[in-house]
Amino acid sequence: MTTTFDRILEPITLGNLHLRNRVVMVPMGTEMGDHNGHLTEREIAYYAERAKGGAGLVVTGLTAVTDDYEVINEGLGRIDSDDAIPGLRALADAVHAVGGAISVQLTAGLGRNINVADPERAPISASDNGHYTDPSIRCRPLEVDEIHVIVSRFKEAAARCLEAGIDSIDIHGHTGYLIDQFLSPEWNRRTDSYGGSVENRCRFAVEIIQAVKEGAPGLPVTFRLSANHRSEHGRKIPESQEIAKVLEAAGLDMLMADEGSYEAMDYVFPPYYLGDACMMEAAAAMKEVLTIPVLGCGNLTPENAEQALADGELDFVGIGRGLIADPEWTNKLAAGQREDIRPCIRCNQMCVGNAFIGQPLGCAVNPTVGFERERVITPATDHQHVVIIGAGPAGLEAARVAGERGHRVDVYERESRLGGVLWPAATPEFKKELRSMIFWWERQLADLPVTVHLDTEITEDSPELADADTIIVAVGSTPVSPPIPGLDGDNVVEVVDAHLGATLGKRIVVCGGGLSGSDFALEAAQAGHDVTIVEMADAVAGDLLMINRITLMRDLEEAGVTLTTGQRVTAIEPGAVVLSGADGESRIEADTVVSAFGVAPATGLAAALAGRGRVVAVGDCVEPAKVGDAINAGFEAAFAV
Repeated sequence: MTTTFDRILEPITLGNLHLRNRVVMVPMGTEMGDHNGHLTEREIAYYAERAKGGAGLVVTGLTAVTDDYEVINEGLGRIDSDDAIPGLRALADAVHAVGGAISVQLTAGLGRNINVADPERAPISASDNGHYTDPSIRCRPLEVDEIHVIVSRFKEAAARCLEAGIDSIDIHGHTGYLIDQFLSPEWNRRTDSYGGSVENRCRFAVEIIQAVKEGAPGLPVTFRLSANHRSEHGRKIPESQEIAKVLEAAGLDMLMADEGSYEAMDYVFPPYYLGDACMMEAAAAMKEVLTIPVLGCGNLTPENAEQALADGELDFVGIGRGLIADPEWTNKLAAGQREDIRPCIRCNQMCVGNAFIGQPLGCAVNPTVGFERERVITPATDHQHVVIIGAGPAGLEAARVAGERGHRVDVYERESRLGGVLWPAATPEFKKELRSMIFWWERQLADLPVTVHLDTEITEDSPELADADTIIVAVGSTPVSPPIPGLDGDNVVEVVDAHLGATLGKRIVVCGGGLSGSDFALEAAQAGHDVTIVEMADAVAGDLLMINRITLMRDLEEAGVTLTTGQRVTAIEPGAVVLSGADGESRIEADTVVSAFGVAPATGLAAALAGRGRVVAVGDCVEPAKVGDAINAGFEAAFAV
């Protein structure tokens, strides 16, 4: 695999727009706009930071061109009036000031995918499709004159972009939104000139491309297309190739190729289970039939992106969450600092997860996201001695931030390695980015006034605390051990030890179907063990983000993992686990039993140190949560010192 990135960093032309490299920040919603859907200073700072970090082209999240026929949800960007122009102009100016180029993604709307159906107005679509979440709610097929109105709104929106100094326009045509509903025979059953043949089903998209060209002459126009819906009845690659050729003939300047739909949501926001370059097939297929440039995306790394460029599988490198995690992704490649790129762990926790609940975009590993102006790390005026107890995610991030502020930092870890719970959690190949995160912290701390002391357990009486000005307690959590007969048996292994290479038998029963137990079960099954998960609740990994859970459940099924829910473990015997459920008692044979009953906060040390100067507890020792919560808490604690 190549270790140089000359192709990624090579200048390229998109239409008549000269870009400094091939890196494109692909469209992602931010939920940072005001209640009218217009850009805010916060959102502009977020985009400008990615341009400052070297991306050749930054593309905004989807921006609605009309509310004529469906409600625009609050928080969604909109460009349906001239009121949007000042914000767009400020965005263009901010991006241009740091040498970047900016594109605005325009959308016709969600159609059957609309989040909340208005009881006063039926959802719209190409045909009388059922609403995504409730098929009993039927969509109203758009009339031809209404289609023409929407097309005209694209022309008006494009003109506003041109007036504001925007450099390019992208059309949101993927993942089953309204334009995609016209493109796909699954949702388009029309018998007029907008349905039937590929050319007819493309007519709406073609007219939009032409309208945007008319409204913003000279601006390159790109189109994001789901080449494979990844669903049973959805569109597959061969038909998408035919569609792509029609769009190219309409004057398109570049195609963004991706995969997924609301029926296969995990491909829209690919989690770590899907691995690297999980949509490369889509880009390569489009390159086979098009002469215009093609963008590829989907868990790309610098290495596989560079190789794909060399192999002619794509022309532009689409980076989304990677640029959320590290805005300097491109600049670090250019400076020969590949190892300093902060990894995206593909958890979807605070980027996609926040958007799903209407909260502004955040990041599990980069706490400055959305706070680009407020959370600038600057040297402290009063240098302190900061002692951090625990080298898990919260402690390591606290150490990095305190060190960058110029404080003298000592980190004490009772284990012989960094990472805390991240280390065992990162043993599966599908979670390798978690382990990369540990290595990233290790590299950052090496250049800072931070000393790490391994194999050192700290108590309230430890002399290491004597001259500390600030103590940050980040000791994590402890495994929960319910009073189950046999849980202390020789055939029982705690899930952390199981991850770290404990001897395991052929038949494994995992007691506890949370994320830790489920991920271990998948890892063990993929290694050839016969695995059963026992979960007291009605579902395995029920608190996992829906997008990630889709892939996890599919992978567990493909790996042959047996799921036993609604069952309580009542005893563990040599060779078996005894269960109790609605149908009475049962037994599952097992060579190894893995205890994954969850964790509880290790509150003892923080409580013992309470009242001793400045003591701050962060991470799982306060309340067990996800890794992003720990990292963000560690950042905030150190930033305040």
